Amino acid sequence: MSNTRLVVGAGYGVKDWLVQRLTAAVMLVYVVLFVLVLLAAPSSYDGWKALFSHTWVRIPTQITFIALFWHAWVGVRDLWMDYVKPAGTRLALHVLTAVWLIGCLVYSFVVVWGIQ
Repeated sequence: MSNTRLVVGAGYGVKDWLVQRLTAAVMLVYVVLFVLVLLAAPSSYDGWKALFSHTWVRIPTQITFIALFWHAWVGVRDLWMDYVKPAGTRLALHVLTAVWLIGCLVYSFVVVWGIQ
């Protein structure tokens, strides 16, 4: 008899835990920096538009959106896996969640980078 242990289940545990912590850290850093920007914020639409026209603002903003959507995916996927027992319903919810988050990600590129 082999001493090999058979691991069952999705096996996402440690990776998902790490993803949740890293994406949360990315979002926290962005929020803290954004609050600092708010303290010296432009007071007009044109000022905000000028601020977000810089690549050094757009890149962290886009990275934060990517982190947000990845964070949401892991959290909602785990929620569906833990609490929705019928496999067909769970699969449908996974697909709908993925489609929604991918749509949000694409739209975030449109907003942040001004893609028309």
